[in-house]
Amino acid sequence: MVINDAIQLTVTITLFILSYVIFKINVSFCCFFILVAVFTTRNTPVNLASMAIERYIAVCQPLRYAQICTVRRTYMLIGLIWFLCVAPDITDLFVTLARESLWFFHQSVFCLRQNVFKDPVLADKRLGFDVIYFSAVFLTLVFTYLRILFAARALSTKRTSAQKARNTIVLHGVQLAMCMLSYISPSVEIALRFIFPGRIFEIRFANYLVVYILPRFLSPIIYGVRDKKFRKYLKMHLTNCRRRRSAAQTVAPIDEDNF
Repeated sequence: MVINDAIQLTVTITLFILSYVIFKINVSFCCFFILVAVFTTRNTPVNLASMAIERYIAVCQPLRYAQICTVRRTYMLIGLIWFLCVAPDITDLFVTLARESLWFFHQSVFCLRQNVFKDPVLADKRLGFDVIYFSAVFLTLVFTYLRILFAARALSTKRTSAQKARNTIVLHGVQLAMCMLSYISPSVEIALRFIFPGRIFEIRFANYLVVYILPRFLSPIIYGVRDKKFRKYLKMHLTNCRRRRSAAQTVAPIDEDNF
């Protein structure tokens, strides 16, 4: 998740800066940036579903956890996630290569997906896959949450672990809902441009912050601040910083007349 989000943010930030500085870039480079951004964006909800299943196995089938969640199977799952997320969208490139002339890839365009992959069929295919992926992820999160909830009620000794897993899946659900904003953002952006015609760049900047940046802020909260050891050292660091600041403020200033 961390590597995927780092790649996604790096690529989207690069595209965002290029759109302000250069405005138009070569179609071939634009295809590369767009596809990487799409792959990593689609990876996020599938990663959330996979981690919810891992929490479900840890709480509801603890005796089989070590057999099911092995390192080898984890690598296989990561490969499967990338295949499922790359396969539907790489066809956009193949269709564009087949239908567009070579001259098209030497042009410079404002780097948006609809400016590069212009076939209307691709938009319908994209919408269909989006519905399938997010429906599957949503049902997975609901199923795992309910099973962990029932397990917490049945096993009093597992309440703490189940409570933590339940809270994690709820945060995954919030993160998934925020990620879904990327699929309605084009329509919202068009409506805002109609309402505020002279604020195109401001609208794009706000849309980028809300749709791509904010959902990624939840990952450090889920896997950082909620970790006991990390939270312990974070409190120690903040306490030490506060003490040093207080000590610096209480030290009397040096009188330069004594020198």
